[in-house]
Amino acid sequence: MNAPHPPKVAGIDPTVPTPAHTVAPAPPAPEAGPAPDAPGGTPPPVAAPEAPGSLLQDRLAGWVSDLTTLHELTERMSRTTALPAALDELLRAGAALVGARRGLVVLEPGDGLGPRTTVGLGLGRADLGHIETVPRASLLTGTADLLAEPGLDPRHREVAARLGYAASHALPLATDRAHLGAAVWLYDEPAAPDEHHRHLIALYLRQATEHLALLLEVERARMDTAVLTEELLPSRLPRVPGVQLAVRHRTGPRGGGDWYDALPLPDAALGLSVGSVTGSGPGAVATMGRLRASLRAYAVMEGEDPVAVLSDLELLLRLTEPARSATALFAYCEPAARRVTLAGAGHSPPLLVGERRTEYVETSLSAPLGMLACWEAPSVEFGVQPGGTVLLYTDGLLRRTGEAMDRAFARLHAAAAGVPRALRADPGAVADHVLATLLPEDSAAGDEDVVLLAARFD
Repeated sequence: MNAPHPPKVAGIDPTVPTPAHTVAPAPPAPEAGPAPDAPGGTPPPVAAPEAPGSLLQDRLAGWVSDLTTLHELTERMSRTTALPAALDELLRAGAALVGARRGLVVLEPGDGLGPRTTVGLGLGRADLGHIETVPRASLLTGTADLLAEPGLDPRHREVAARLGYAASHALPLATDRAHLGAAVWLYDEPAAPDEHHRHLIALYLRQATEHLALLLEVERARMDTAVLTEELLPSRLPRVPGVQLAVRHRTGPRGGGDWYDALPLPDAALGLSVGSVTGSGPGAVATMGRLRASLRAYAVMEGEDPVAVLSDLELLLRLTEPARSATALFAYCEPAARRVTLAGAGHSPPLLVGERRTEYVETSLSAPLGMLACWEAPSVEFGVQPGGTVLLYTDGLLRRTGEAMDRAFARLHAAAAGVPRALRADPGAVADHVLATLLPEDSAAGDEDVVLLAARFD
């Protein structure tokens, strides 16, 4: 059970010391004894007068403790760099300040631009689902004793009984410029923070909400860039007889310039490309879109000669984007003959996953596009065994591992070689296995875009 009125808060970090005392100690009660005029009696003990300034010292100690707590909590909030982490930190810090065990944040920006979400502390998904059915006006209204509050919404009372909380304390998340939503902390028994702790949580939320507003703007910019990137890439892959395609794409938080493409070509051929533009943000995304569109045109005109396709793309980049460079790989595939001809410009070599052997395709060393006055590199031709899969990828897949490049290449090879045979008939399952092995969910997301394009030849 939570104490309804915590005597003093020391923050959510146990390393923050609690003050030795916050209230002046009461003098000991006089012991019962004979009256002074009784025979043999002794006068009762007299309490020693309180030292001058001791009350002021206690108050100063309490203020220092409060300032230390608020400083620690706001520092922890300022170190968060993503909106989900910031919401979680706000819940934990607020729970410590108001003496609650559970709570939730309802993020509903007043401008209607989103994102809208509900994050809980000590509440499961089912619990949040029940709370979502409570009318907002009842859930987000001040401090409420749910057992005695008159006129409480019946649904709120029903959900509180189901989840086992008896009181709530809600505060708005708002700045001078915008309303972001509200935070609610839940008590297991009738309780409420006292005036002192209400003041502390108000001071904390004033700073925390400003930080949330900044992260919200960053999140919106990231979402806009991700949407723009997805719109510039193929919405679906073509169906070409003799080959199955699958792609996995992850956009970094700042938005990068990685692309992929699959284009049906004359004579039942297929063109596959992956590439990456230097830099990040909207500029890199726009350059990526222009290069990908140009490469499609060059592939239709002279796709059977990958070197010519990349030479044309390099000339375009030097003339129109002189401040940028890019890596690219273009492969001309003939599914009926299971033959692939490709050329690369500073790009990582493809990985060929066969029934008995997994190996990198040997490509010649070449410079990225836009780095030399005249780009040139030979093409490579190789055959694919029936049931073999060719993996094309961008360097972000290797960099997100956090390893040196030689170790990252070795890990990618091991991940592809370790794909269970039962999954190898599905290129999507092969791509998922490789990503799950190299980049587990609990690993750092990283800033790099990731593209993994899998082509399985029948």
